[in-house]
Amino acid sequence: MPHPANAARTAGKILAWFIVAVLVLCAVLAIFVATFDWNRARPWVDDKVSQAIGRPFAINGDLRVGWQHPTGEHGWRAWVPWPRFSAYDVTVGNPPWAASKTFAKLDAISFDVEVLPLLARVISIPSIDLVNPSIDLERLKDGRANWVFNLPQSKGPSRWTLRLADLGFKKAHIAASDEVEQVDAQVDVDTLGKPLPIGDVMKQQEAASRGAAAHVIGERGASKLQSQTKTASGAQAASAQIAASSPRAGSDAAAGQSATAASNPPASRAQPEAAASPASGASSASANAHTALVYSLAWQAKGRYRKTDVSGSGKLGSVLALRDAHRPFPMQADVKIGDTRVALVGTLTDPVHLSALDLRLWLQGEDLSHLYSILGVNLPQTPPYATDGHLVGHLQTGASVFTYSGFTGRVGGSDLEGTLTYRSRQPRPSLTGHVSSNLLRFSDLAPIVGADSNANKARRGEAVKQPADRALPVEPFHTDRWKAMDADVTFKGRRILKDPALPITDLDTHVVLKDGVLTFDPLNFGVAGGTLSSNFHLDGSKAPLQARMTLSARHLRLKQLFPTQKTMQSALGEVNGDANLSAIGNSPAALAGTLNGEAKALITQGKVSLLIMEAAGLNVANVVYEKLFGTRDIDINCMAADFAAQDGVLDTRTFALDTADAVIGMDGKIDLRDETMKLTIHPHTKGFRIFTLRSPLYVKGTFKNPDVGVDKTAIALRAGAAVGLGLLNPFAALVPLISPSHTKPTPCAALLAQMRAAPQAPPPGAHPAH
Repeated sequence: MPHPANAARTAGKILAWFIVAVLVLCAVLAIFVATFDWNRARPWVDDKVSQAIGRPFAINGDLRVGWQHPTGEHGWRAWVPWPRFSAYDVTVGNPPWAASKTFAKLDAISFDVEVLPLLARVISIPSIDLVNPSIDLERLKDGRANWVFNLPQSKGPSRWTLRLADLGFKKAHIAASDEVEQVDAQVDVDTLGKPLPIGDVMKQQEAASRGAAAHVIGERGASKLQSQTKTASGAQAASAQIAASSPRAGSDAAAGQSATAASNPPASRAQPEAAASPASGASSASANAHTALVYSLAWQAKGRYRKTDVSGSGKLGSVLALRDAHRPFPMQADVKIGDTRVALVGTLTDPVHLSALDLRLWLQGEDLSHLYSILGVNLPQTPPYATDGHLVGHLQTGASVFTYSGFTGRVGGSDLEGTLTYRSRQPRPSLTGHVSSNLLRFSDLAPIVGADSNANKARRGEAVKQPADRALPVEPFHTDRWKAMDADVTFKGRRILKDPALPITDLDTHVVLKDGVLTFDPLNFGVAGGTLSSNFHLDGSKAPLQARMTLSARHLRLKQLFPTQKTMQSALGEVNGDANLSAIGNSPAALAGTLNGEAKALITQGKVSLLIMEAAGLNVANVVYEKLFGTRDIDINCMAADFAAQDGVLDTRTFALDTADAVIGMDGKIDLRDETMKLTIHPHTKGFRIFTLRSPLYVKGTFKNPDVGVDKTAIALRAGAAVGLGLLNPFAALVPLISPSHTKPTPCAALLAQMRAAPQAPPPGAHPAH
């Protein structure tokens, strides 16, 4: 039996020789790694990587392996060197169907590997450094994309774990050709000289967006938009303060926060600096929570999107931050697509899974309808616009929701504010919300129906010009877009700025678009102290468009209907009426040219200036007298108007105005197909009139060039008789100019009874029943 001391010495020698052997092996390995020509291993590396990614892979330059002391390690770990792998002129191939042979190309790629974690089957790479990477992205119409790799299927979970801490690069270039989204762009990415806090970037973008707004809507419009934004911010801050000061509100808010914390990760509750901007009125605590968010990368892009020129620039957080689902990823962009500019500053939560967006968003352009080709949002045609608001998006496959809340804007000379929510759902997306205007310029509504000038049409890209001899707009409705999105939006114009002759004061409507059918239910205008209520049903799912319209005028005051006519300022009485119409056609002019239905209006118990009645009867002496000395009003017994429309022709079935001084009738037609009129007005005075040229009046010509006058034949006969009698007796010449009394009253009761029957209209495209 060996002695214990001998056994200990033997064990010590064995351990010493083992340590020496390990050290020698490590030294030999280190010498081998340092002196071995690793370029000999390139074919093996190329083959293994090509098999792993299913694409050609090649290291065309040197392959090097070196050793270096780790940085940031302490104690004995600092003495364990890390291998550093470097490869130069690296290429990754494309699938055979791609237009380019190369998917990616790098001047060099280098990375370190920590040694000790390898014992635990962890491949820990502190950083991968890329030098001038260039990537060519391509997708065909059939959906094949070269960024999708056919990786071999693993038979089971890997026993190895990859841990990557950082990714650095310099001057990356990305070329994108996407036939599905119709994108062809070149993007250059580089590192910033130093990280920029999100607050600094917000201030830069605010200044840039204000300058861009001044270019689109003018310096005055940009200044007004800035004032609107500040006012909205102050109102939101005041509301938040009131809510916070209320004990009940505080408890409700705490409960809401607890519920949110239970259902969302911490990152989803974080608000970007954009939320603390004037547009959103968020608290300063939200801003402080994001002082650590910085931008590390800058990008520039140019190309084409859906056949429209695109250019822009922006900033991003670090690439590795994209993997952190618990930290909002900062992003900023300022992009111009055609005549539309989109700018944003904010964060993207859980970027890998596109969980949520929280942005300050600016939109500017020549026409809101141009957003359809960019964002897929169907909005009406408008004058130049600029908006500023807060966009929150919850991103889910097939069910994303975006809310543009508390936005302010300028459209032409009108102000806007409101909240809109866009849902990407099936079978089509939807837009809901409410929009209002405190001061709405009436002319800004003209582009909605194509009634603006040809110069404005050209500026917003419309090829259809309005003929010089036509008054009704001929620009077609974009019914093809009606089927791409549903909508449910309310709009209120609290005050309308218009021509002094227009008696319109305000606007209130509810717009619903569903399955290609557009309805305004209701579309109400404040007119002349009363209301003009209407309902429009426009079925764009059929070709041509089918329209049904009902209108109801209530309590329209005569005095306010003609605000610029001095002779009407003493008039009393109200106009009430109804219309029921139908039509087919793809433009306002086409609809008018196929109009069918009825329209009725009446006035009871009113007053009107005697001067108007005398002038209508061409009672020259009385007109002169009333002009010089008269201010008298006369009572209106009744007035009734009844028009029938058939195939775009308005026929005057009844028109009678009965006063204490005169009876005026009218007959004739208005042809909306060619915009011509042929109306005859028959005045009949009551009582004895001296020196009257009483004769039928006519209204004819076109809407653009109307011709109003008297029947020259009747005037000539009366004048000829006066001249003939004047040769015999000077006093006899007055006889043809004397009008006898017309005392037969208008049957007001019968007229009013006739007007009480509701107007009727056939279905669109059908002829009215006789």
